[in-house]
Amino acid sequence: MPFDLTESIAILDRTPAVVRSLLTGLPPAWTSGNEGPDTWSPFDIVGHLIDGDELDWIPRMRIILSQAPGRRFVPYDRLGYRRVNAGRQLEEQLDRFAALRAESLGTLRSSELSPARLAMTAEHPELGTVTLAQLIATWTVHDLGHIAQITRVMAKQYREAVGPWRAYLPVLDR
Repeated sequence: MPFDLTESIAILDRTPAVVRSLLTGLPPAWTSGNEGPDTWSPFDIVGHLIDGDELDWIPRMRIILSQAPGRRFVPYDRLGYRRVNAGRQLEEQLDRFAALRAESLGTLRSSELSPARLAMTAEHPELGTVTLAQLIATWTVHDLGHIAQITRVMAKQYREAVGPWRAYLPVLDR
């Protein structure tokens, strides 16, 4: 499927509501459980999504659109959300994510992203030359991947509770 900005925005716009719907009102056992050491809980994932909206997607878009010499992304700390998340409540984080995403999408929509602008490039510290279209497509897939991760992590909280049905639930062993 070729990249389509309008379709990507449709996914990006829905992510906060989907995540809120999955997590609001659940007991902490569902939102703080993880898959073991060095894995993320749904609460952690929300923090990471916030961090991405603040420090990754739009700042990198601005670097590309600046067309300044030596356009190179600053390495992104995927675990940076941990220091910001400390002491926060899930509802507060969900509100914050929704507000930041609305702001990010406002910036994205107002950036007049023609095909020529979507083809502009910058240097990723590990991947080399990337286009703005690739950045936005990655942002879209990143959101979908974390929605899947949230549901997978939650499912695994009942890994033992399902008993012999585990054989029919591959999500529990991935």
